[in-house]
Amino acid sequence: MNYRWLLRASMWVRRPPSERRVKLFVGLIALCIAIALIEHYVGWPEWAKMERAPRVPRF
Repeated sequence: MNYRWLLRASMWVRRPPSERRVKLFVGLIALCIAIALIEHYVGWPEWAKMERAPRVPRF
């Protein structure tokens, strides 16, 4: 483990994040998981998919 991570962990123990920040973090993680599950089980609509870029010929 890097020394910086140990310092960061000790700072979190001394001054833990506010409840609001923890809720924000948990909400963002939940949103990411929800998007990943929707993509896995339902898929994306056709309008949201990227078109494949044409290949550039190599010389």
